This record gives sequence, C-alpha cells and structure tokens, in this order.
Amino acid sequence: MIRRVQAWIAAAATVAALASLSAQTPPPASDRQAPARPQAPPPSFRAGVELVSLNVTVSDGTGRYVTDLAVEDFNVFEDGVKQEVTFFNKTNLPIALALLLDTSASMDTKLPTAQEAAVGFAKRLRAQDLGEVIDFDSRVVTLQNFTASAGELEQAIRKTSAGGSTSLYNAVYIALKDLKKIVAKNVTEIRRQAIVVLSDGEDTSSLLPFEEVLDLAKRSETAIYSIGLRAPESAGTGTKGFKEAEFVLRQFSQETGGRAFFPSQLGDLAGVYGQISDELSSQYTVGYTPRNPRRDGVWRRIVVRAARPNLIARTKLGYFAPTTPR
Repeated sequence: MIRRVQAWIAAAATVAALASLSAQTPPPASDRQAPARPQAPPPSFRAGVELVSLNVTVSDGTGRYVTDLAVEDFNVFEDGVKQEVTFFNKTNLPIALALLLDTSASMDTKLPTAQEAAVGFAKRLRAQDLGEVIDFDSRVVTLQNFTASAGELEQAIRKTSAGGSTSLYNAVYIALKDLKKIVAKNVTEIRRQAIVVLSDGEDTSSLLPFEEVLDLAKRSETAIYSIGLRAPESAGTGTKGFKEAEFVLRQFSQETGGRAFFPSQLGDLAGVYGQISDELSSQYTVGYTPRNPRRDGVWRRIVVRAARPNLIARTKLGYFAPTTPR
C-alpha cells in the first residue's frame, strides 16, 4: 500500500510540512541560485490530506549513523498514540541551510579558526544544496543570500570580523524567516531545512526574547544545530554566562530535532562541522496523517522509535496542531 501511494503522498507531505510557508512570496531569482531544472515541467502539488513530516536521524550505541532502515523499522507515536506511517523516504534530499557565525568581540582570537572550519563545511554542500551566511554581533547581517555556489559562501565567511556584543536570538529569528521564503513549488524542489549556529557566549543585545524565538523555531520545519565554544577553564569570569548560553543552544537543538555540540578545544571545530554534515546526509523523512483530527492548535508530542535493538531515533519533540480558520 505504501509503495502505491508514495508518488502522490510525497507532494502532499511536502505541502503539509511547509504549510506555514505556503503564503509566503518566493525569494527573488537572484537569491535562489538553484541548479538547472529538467526541461519537462515538474508535477504540481495537490494535497489531499494533512501530513506531519519528520526528519529522523538514527544512530547506534557508538554514535554511528544507521542508513539502511526500511519503513517497517519505524514506530511513530503522537501523544502516546501509535501512528500509521504513510510516507517514507531515505533519499538524501537537497538542503536549504543558514550558516550563522558569532562575530562578537569575544570571538576575536577564535574567528580565524572558526572561519576555516565554516569554509570547510560550506565546501561539503552539494551542487543541489542552498546556503546562506549570516554574521551576528550587535547587529545581524546577511552576508550572502541563498546560493548554490560554495565560492560565494566562502567569500562571505571570510568577510566576517569580530567586534560588538551578541544578538543570538535576533540572528536565529532572521534565519528562520529567511528559510520560510524557500517555498517548494513542485517535487523537485523539496528541501530539508537547517540552521547551523556557532556562538561563544550568552545573548547580550537581542531585541527579541528567547521564548518568542524558540516558539517560532518549534513552529518551523527547521532543525537547529548549535555549536557552543566554551571559554578556557582559567577564564572563570564567563562561566555563568556560558551556562545560560549552553541552556539556550541545547533548547534550540533539542526542540527542533537538531543537535548541540560543545567542543572542548577550538581545534575540534572542523570535526564538529563534519559531524553535522554527515548527519544531514544520513536522515530519513517519515510522514504520517495524525489520528487526532482536532484542529485545536495545541502542542502534540512526538516520539519515534527504531524497531531494531540498540538504535536511537531522534527528531523534533513535537508540533503545534493546525487551527480552523475563523
């Protein structure tokens, strides 16, 4: 049954997953430097059902990503009720990714290493992927709009310089809004969405509160990967501030199905970016039609379990149910 419905359900899954984005105006063509499309017109979307679409990462006890699972290896629960998986895809879909770099004054000596690591990450993006570069200190600046060019991303990363305070929440908010403009018009434009944010301390200058930005992240289809650079133990003075920053970064990642990293040494940064790249290329897309038909707008908790023993499945913690328009 699943194989027979996959052709049309893929489009439905994408529309449902991107429902909150459908009213947005697509970005200008200059901001969407996607690879050439086939000459034949792609199929149009027509959604007949509402689906919850999940990006799921599965790893074993050693942290190795497991990529050979089938649909029957997944059990999905919403508010404790088992759901029927109606869409399954383990194809490595293209990615739309926002790369956020903390360029506050405290990053001054760390920035050259951070730049090299971020450039290495950008070079691992594929031709069909899109990336943008945002730096944040007292202000938030989009240095490069979404592009498929690794060279343009590298050039933008190398433009960054350190100074000022930290507007982390503002930066995440702007990245979420930018990703919301990446609207899939047909099956060939389906993209997983992610934010990769690097910071070394607590937010000190955002106008937006953490709770508001976290709520927006939970309502999005975007996984947030956080990298927190700890100060050396001898520094001492920033311990409390970093603990607050660590909590924030963990929350962003945990709620959205991403992952938080806290490397003990600056030299580990390239390896962390490599792990994020590997994870983004090892995910499954799993979709289901909720058994709960209520359109009440409440938070629904999601748990995904892998049927094979000793495997850990990770995805976002839940979603807000749709509401009936007035």
